Amino acid sequence: MSELAERFETHEPGQKVVAEKIRCDACPVMCYIAEGRTGACDRYGNEGGRIVRCDPLRILDHTQPADGAGVPFDADTPWDGSLVRTKPFVTAIGAGTTYPDYKPAPFIVSQEVEGVDLVTVVTEGIFSYCGVKIKIDTDRHLGPEAATVRAAGEAVGHVTTGEYGSQMLSLGGVNHLTGGSKSEGRVTCDTLLALCNKQPVELAIDGGATIVVEAGKAPIIDGKVEHRMRVGCGSATIGMFASQWRGLVDEVVVVDDHITGVVSEHQAGKVLGWEDTGIKIVGRRSTPGRYFKVSEPGLGWGGTTISDPLSILGDWNARKGARPGLSLLMVSTTGEQFAYYELDDELKPVERPFPERLRRSVELIEENCEPALCTVLFVGGAGGSLRAGVVENPVNLTRSVHGLRTFVTVGGAPVYVWPGGGITLMVDVARVPDNAFGYVPTPALVAPIEFTLRRDDYVRLGGHASEIRSVEDVLARGGEYFNERRSAIAPRGNEWPPLAQLNRERQAS
Repeated sequence: MSELAERFETHEPGQKVVAEKIRCDACPVMCYIAEGRTGACDRYGNEGGRIVRCDPLRILDHTQPADGAGVPFDADTPWDGSLVRTKPFVTAIGAGTTYPDYKPAPFIVSQEVEGVDLVTVVTEGIFSYCGVKIKIDTDRHLGPEAATVRAAGEAVGHVTTGEYGSQMLSLGGVNHLTGGSKSEGRVTCDTLLALCNKQPVELAIDGGATIVVEAGKAPIIDGKVEHRMRVGCGSATIGMFASQWRGLVDEVVVVDDHITGVVSEHQAGKVLGWEDTGIKIVGRRSTPGRYFKVSEPGLGWGGTTISDPLSILGDWNARKGARPGLSLLMVSTTGEQFAYYELDDELKPVERPFPERLRRSVELIEENCEPALCTVLFVGGAGGSLRAGVVENPVNLTRSVHGLRTFVTVGGAPVYVWPGGGITLMVDVARVPDNAFGYVPTPALVAPIEFTLRRDDYVRLGGHASEIRSVEDVLARGGEYFNERRSAIAPRGNEWPPLAQLNRERQAS
């Protein structure tokens, strides 16, 4: 048996030392690790005959907003050399796991905040029931709804719904992680891990596009970088900018794969006194000035398949206002495509040089488009086993979280907790410190998770009170897995989690 194969081999609980190898009990794989080697997850190693967590325990420094950034002069207190006041927050990044949670979480830390004694319980949770939801800002057609999304040829998820200016994907979940082939599970785990750690991943959609997705970066669709998220559908664009076009052009069509807008027919145009032009749109009329299905979804104008916008126009009707010389602006919902036409003597639109008087109105559409980004949300459920490492009766923690008495964070980043049973949470990975996520080869993702609540509440819930330690003690002595402690500046925009909890309580009272 090779060294790698042996490390992946699972073992029943038994002797902790076999042939100079030490059994790691941090996850169900229970690797036997030789001196100087790491386990199958690369998170734990055998260093000097003891199991060591390889990454440092991450402690975030937050500037205290109440005190300001500077250290005030105090003649009675010696200066410690720091220029700004900071408050530490012990995250679960590098904390280690207790799975299965027959023992308390790796760190249970107390500190006083504005006169309130708070406790933060930290652990690296193992999530096989987890996945990511991806929002890709684009008008382009990425693939049909429910189409399979693949990475390295393996099915890792599917296309879900098209939302306002974005396409949503759902990747991972227990059926891809553990319900398919071994290769599917490993590729899915690798894909989720890379996305959660803000690394680029190439995805291919059956019957659709190939996309490079990276949290916080613009999507790359079939090799082309997407720059803008549309300002709205064609109808919304008409509503926003109809007054800008009034008096400059006789007709405006905003091309969009969802709702194509026509200003002379639209309510906004009617209110502004726009005259009929005799235009005809080839599509399914919804309400005045709003048309569905002018084209199939694609990579062309406004997320349609068309490259020539005139292809969505029918014959012009002279009895309803069409006349030679009538001017027409056609523009997409991002302002990236635009053209100007005038009707000839046979009432056929002929493209003319784009007039300067309309350029600013097109630029306004561009200015109002948000930058196109990929947003990656990690979604996981904190199971009963994980909760047992926090309190002796796990359901008490669930009730406390849903009762807003316990504040949950992932690597110090705020989360959204879903209503309903359990503690199913969702977090924007862009707000989590870099390289906070890991994996175990079961396969499953490892994510940091912290629970912060008042100390008296923690004791009342049946928390492991005898394991509570001070921040200073954690900094000085570390934990069970002997890894170093390392401070880092908290990501911008993340409030110091315990303070956020206190503020929420004050607002509720």
